Amino acid sequence: MLQATAIIDAIIERPEMHQQLVSEITHQIPGSVQYSMRRFIRPQNWMQEDTGMLKYHYETSGSERNYLELRFCVSGQVYCKEHIDDCKRCKAHESTNCHEKIESINVLSFIFSNAVLSQFIKLRSTSDTFTDSVLSFRHVSSFSKILPICNKTRSVLEGLLNHNYTDTLENIYVNAQTQMLLLYGLECMLGEKEIDTVTCKFLANEADRDKVIKAREILIQHIGEPITIKELSRKVAINECYLKKGFKEMFGTTIFDFYQSQRMEHAKYLLYEKGMSVTDVALLLGYSSISHFSTAFKKHTGLKPCELLFR
Repeated sequence: MLQATAIIDAIIERPEMHQQLVSEITHQIPGSVQYSMRRFIRPQNWMQEDTGMLKYHYETSGSERNYLELRFCVSGQVYCKEHIDDCKRCKAHESTNCHEKIESINVLSFIFSNAVLSQFIKLRSTSDTFTDSVLSFRHVSSFSKILPICNKTRSVLEGLLNHNYTDTLENIYVNAQTQMLLLYGLECMLGEKEIDTVTCKFLANEADRDKVIKAREILIQHIGEPITIKELSRKVAINECYLKKGFKEMFGTTIFDFYQSQRMEHAKYLLYEKGMSVTDVALLLGYSSISHFSTAFKKHTGLKPCELLFR
């Protein structure tokens, strides 16, 4: 069987596949995750398994050229030839007798730059792990790794391909899901032993796991309405301590760091793509002070908000 790189490149590079391109979404904001999602009509003789790849690209000439890319090629999604993304019956797999339905091949690419990954690096009292050297681009040789698509990864990919969000809500949702793909990709490549987690026996209970997942969803919904951990724990009916430990174990980050990351990523979108003023963005994201927003934005991105406006 072909390797992941060959499978994915074959889809993109074959001339006949360009004629079968149904839709394409791209996202190009400086300092943010760069991504593209391409949908092709599935060839009748398509026999390849769904596959993923992690590509680590390192150049000695400068950090601006370094990046980590996640690429996926997945099939099985059904769409309406006439309405493309608007047919809810296709997405619910209820259109078995519809002559307009098409099966697709979806190629997704997510590129994380040095600036994006630096937010995940934490100071340690122990020696650096391979995870740290990859995320900080201290590993001095490029490599590629085939990623098996586990159920967790497939669930995130299906969510990205089938969600109904648009405009601002779409940006918030996609940013949150790309971080999940990064976490799962690192788990597959490096092994769970290197991922910093806390052993939480209570997470063996599916109901408690669902509460932690629900807490993450609430945080995403409250990007512009700051919420305390106490309020969050009450909303999902779980002890604060359990919520914090469970969140770190399941998602690889603290509640505060996740929430701040999502707010700042959305701020980039509002400033760069929507052209909103720094004042309006600060107010929309729940900051009472423009200076507090500017400080948080620079800490996360390395830029002042006004600098992104003029790019």
